Amino acid sequence: MAKEGLRNTRYLIIGNSAGGIGAAEAIREVDATGSIIIVSDEPYPAYSRALISKYLTKERTLQGMFFRPLDFYDENRIATLLGERVKSLGLSDHTVELESGERISWEKLLIASGGVPIVPQLEGIGKRGVFNFLTLDDAKVIDEYLNNVNKALVVGGGLIGMSVAEALIKRDKKVTVVEMKERILNTILDEQASLITEEAVKQAGVRIICGQTVAEVTGNGWVTGAILDSGEEIPCSMVIVAIGVLPRVELVQGTSIKVNRGIVVDRNMATSHPDVYACGDAAEAYDFIYNTNRLTPIWPNAYIGGRIAGRNMAGIEAEYPGGTGMNSLNYFGLDIAAAGIVVPPDDNGYECMSREDDGVYQKLVLRNNVVVGMICIGDIEKSGIFFGLMKDRVDVGDFKQALLTEDFGLVSLPRELWQERLGMPQPGAVVASVVPADTEQDVAGE
Repeated sequence: MAKEGLRNTRYLIIGNSAGGIGAAEAIREVDATGSIIIVSDEPYPAYSRALISKYLTKERTLQGMFFRPLDFYDENRIATLLGERVKSLGLSDHTVELESGERISWEKLLIASGGVPIVPQLEGIGKRGVFNFLTLDDAKVIDEYLNNVNKALVVGGGLIGMSVAEALIKRDKKVTVVEMKERILNTILDEQASLITEEAVKQAGVRIICGQTVAEVTGNGWVTGAILDSGEEIPCSMVIVAIGVLPRVELVQGTSIKVNRGIVVDRNMATSHPDVYACGDAAEAYDFIYNTNRLTPIWPNAYIGGRIAGRNMAGIEAEYPGGTGMNSLNYFGLDIAAAGIVVPPDDNGYECMSREDDGVYQKLVLRNNVVVGMICIGDIEKSGIFFGLMKDRVDVGDFKQALLTEDFGLVSLPRELWQERLGMPQPGAVVASVVPADTEQDVAGE
């Protein structure tokens, strides 16, 4: 029944990125007529956040960042409230209130609100010339400011920090990266892989300072430099803070919905409230490597989680297969793919295998003859196969010595395994075709 004075919808989705779009698409596959509203505090149609560095380097236009056609919402009968922020959530009466004052009544709710940048509390952080690098608007304001910049300081040597550092180098700026830990990309790479990557970054002209933090941003209103905790002063006219992202959970704080680091969901992507779901960077969902709920803030996990949530919201039970940390990227001309546990804890139950030659570094981490982690640098063609073995929990005991050989490929697997991955007939059937040359790329793109 409609509630007087409210806008009513069957499905309300908070968030217009991978998770929200995945949910809307899944809902429409099941329910062609139920009303859907998507609310997002960003004013843009769905775009790929991974491409904001390409926008900053002028390699992508705004239109080139959209990952659905502009008529997507109309074609799927989705109402949008873009540039609108949700102020509060009412669980007892199934409503939300927007900062504009509008109230919406919902039957099923998905929270796909993403994350917010971590901003350190340090002196001078509020000066003109200090930026984050998470959204398209961040890239836009940095782009406008770059005319005033010769030297830039990036705080944080993780995925976001390396991405913006590369973009700034392409814009002919002098870049220094300060990383608090002892090496860059320390959350996704082991020590050797970090060293290889660091060398490529330095060769591109970036100065890297590890094991230190920024103590103060200097300048009289406008950034003129930064002082490290070592006392070193670094002249710069721009500081970009890229030390990490926190799940956006403020909407459910103080409610009955269970929150750990993120919003806790089950395998149906349902929260502890029966009509509320969550996915993406805001949620803690099942990680098949760790066999527990964890934050895995990557695009594919958000989209798949959104689809699972959408189907369950529409009344079709579906189970999230689980995700894990997986990154495939290219920094400064260096191809990198990494997933799962790359630095195992000090535990005799793990086995590490690696090879390094001619600019290529590959490492696999096994436990009980199952691949639980991988790193590929310089040559990532086999990363799709390795990740498939991880995902399917394949016992590689009989062929693990071949995994890191130069000629390893799908056909190196036991016959039934590579046939299964290619959708080919099982043993005993007539096989008339051979493995195509681009098989590994196909697998990697799944």
